Amino acid sequence: MTDKAPVMKIVNPDNPPAPLTDGARAEIRALAARQRAANGLLMKAVSFVGSQVEDGLKMLPKGARTRLESGARAALQHSYDAAGRTRGGGIGGMIRTDRAHKVLASVSGALGGLGGLPTAIAELPIATTVIFRAVQHVAESYGEDAGSPETRIECLRVFGSGGPGTDDDGIDTSFIGARLSLSGVAVNKLIRTIAPRFAALLTQKLASQAVPILGAAAGAGTNYAFMQYYVEIAHVHFGLRQIARRHGDDAVLEVFHKALADGNIPVKRA
Repeated sequence: MTDKAPVMKIVNPDNPPAPLTDGARAEIRALAARQRAANGLLMKAVSFVGSQVEDGLKMLPKGARTRLESGARAALQHSYDAAGRTRGGGIGGMIRTDRAHKVLASVSGALGGLGGLPTAIAELPIATTVIFRAVQHVAESYGEDAGSPETRIECLRVFGSGGPGTDDDGIDTSFIGARLSLSGVAVNKLIRTIAPRFAALLTQKLASQAVPILGAAAGAGTNYAFMQYYVEIAHVHFGLRQIARRHGDDAVLEVFHKALADGNIPVKRA
């Protein structure tokens, strides 16, 4: 009986991740610093104002408060759907810079605050869609297919990163290794997970816009601050995804989490 030669099992992928270079490590640390800066002076000012009008939040009608979460879900779903239909044409195709998106968000917030609470509520889907498109634009700048379902799901995940002044700001770094199903059920589940956090942010926005005319200025400033925050977090989110495509998930996360810890920046994990 002749012994057979052992069969070698191939364990290496066809294209193994490249080892992290000093340049890649510097990029990752810069993204960690960018996350910290996202909640900067403007965001802290918005948070301070929000804490001063805490009693004003109670002025919202009970029905409006109870419907806010479902409104947040509807706004996110509308933004996700609209982003897939009209990315390349119309106004969405003409606005191609972060600054232009911030200006559009400010104008939307000002118009929403002119009539007080009714117009502020009506403006929510518009503001959400403008922010979503800005996040989508950032994704495209990092080599993502902006109109694909996978990229639009990643844009939704940016909305789950909290907001100015929250205690647990920061991106959910579980996104790198996770690969969500692209089914409608998966998208709805993700939106339901994100909506409560986003609704809490919207409550502050509505309270600031509740007084007609004066709410126009508050709406413009709040929209600008939120737009700036989510755009910055989007740069971190998609920047990490880009580096992970070259160097692998684990290596990128190890450096990123260490940079966050060294800078005393909150880390969110699934």
